[in-house]
Amino acid sequence: ESPAKRLPNGGRLRYPDDMDNTREFRSFADFWPYYLSEHARPATRATHFFGTAVAILMLALLAATGDLWFLLAAAVGGYGPAWISHLFIERNRPATFRYPFWSLLGDFRMFFMASSGRLGAELQRHQIAPR
Repeated sequence: ESPAKRLPNGGRLRYPDDMDNTREFRSFADFWPYYLSEHARPATRATHFFGTAVAILMLALLAATGDLWFLLAAAVGGYGPAWISHLFIERNRPATFRYPFWSLLGDFRMFFMASSGRLGAELQRHQIAPR
């Protein structure tokens, strides 16, 4: 087993070589520290922020026009940058593949926490630091 830091809730922070993605979560509250740990690098979070902003814009355009192409644009604009950042910056597997719903919630929570200036304190609270 690769080195991992134990969390108070029994979870663990994964390092890039720990790609088995076998952790089971009972709630979003349990998932959230794991999600943050998978986004430890500031560049990963910035790329996610950009992708989530694009997705929100595309969803607003979908609502305004009814054009379903904006739904596809939201998915590509949101997930594309995020997955690229996991591959080239964070060097881990996106949580979306194993935890699609909770990962989507995590994306939006991280976006709104960053937008409101609360993300730094949340990262400190969970002892998440760049690898």
